[in-house]
Amino acid sequence: MREKILAFLENFELEGGGNIISHDLMRALDIDGSKASFVLEAPSPDIAKSLDAQRLKIQDKLLQIDGLDEVSIIVTAHSKEPPNLKIGRHPEPQETTIKPQSVSKIIAIASGKGGVGKSTVSSNLAVALASKGKKIGLLDADIYGPSQPRMMGVSERPRSPDGKRIIPLHAHGVTMMSIGLMVDPNKAVVWRGPMLMGALQQMLSQVEWGELDALIVDLPPGTGDVQLTLCQKAELSGAIIVSTPQDVALLDARKAIDMFKTLKTPIFGMIENMSNFVCPNCSHETPIFGNGGVLMEAQDLQVPLLGTLPIDLDTRLAGDNGKPVALTKGPGATAYNKIADGFIASGII
Repeated sequence: MREKILAFLENFELEGGGNIISHDLMRALDIDGSKASFVLEAPSPDIAKSLDAQRLKIQDKLLQIDGLDEVSIIVTAHSKEPPNLKIGRHPEPQETTIKPQSVSKIIAIASGKGGVGKSTVSSNLAVALASKGKKIGLLDADIYGPSQPRMMGVSERPRSPDGKRIIPLHAHGVTMMSIGLMVDPNKAVVWRGPMLMGALQQMLSQVEWGELDALIVDLPPGTGDVQLTLCQKAELSGAIIVSTPQDVALLDARKAIDMFKTLKTPIFGMIENMSNFVCPNCSHETPIFGNGGVLMEAQDLQVPLLGTLPIDLDTRLAGDNGKPVALTKGPGATAYNKIADGFIASGII
């Protein structure tokens, strides 16, 4: 039946030339016995209006197919621009929470400073947890420096079927969204605080996340507007602090922890990134940034150390190539999978 319907639509000439298949207008074809339904998604409201005028004619013609008794066609239009995410937009009044009802937990991956590998940790943890059967989402909330599109290997612009809802992308078993997918990657995001909050609210409340066990949020460094909005409006389940072992990184990690405690957000624990380097030639282990610093800090702050991660070339190459190292079988993948197992065993996810 599917082949018959597609063959018919290929031969149904549209006004202005071409057909439904050649213009890639059909979405969500569903066949249930003698019933068929699908969506015609036009690239503009004007084309949608023209399609809607032909909708009944298409239905009548399809009903001539032997064995097809009922046809339902919905005509919609979407804009190529991201829905309402435009420079200069301030946040609209929101309900008490902007947490999606279909998301069980929202977990922030945070750091006090940049450059400690927070985004790398976010993407690899998301992939590791998804590989273990968990339904995981990844939100890149680093508005000024979004890196998840590159690390997850996606570049497609998200669609919007009605100009209100945003359809997220999927990569390596993870549902993901990033402001980097909605703006020119070669241009700086020059936004004030209210615009940042508006963008974050929209990416949480307008994206069709679906049923998720956890939404991992890759936060920007620091303790600013994005962190405040997430803690105050998104029913944040908890935060994980990423730091490298040296004192200068730990100084800022303390500030991040203090911020979450001030905002009464639970701290699930800390992760020590770039803990050690193992020479690929002689296997000599070198603690480039020192090691054990995050363990001592976690003990002082009375929060768990969730794991340590090595610094290696494979992790960098994997992130640059859009295939997180957690997908491989090397030491980096082993470390991430161990942390993911700990998350599940302890009930964090």
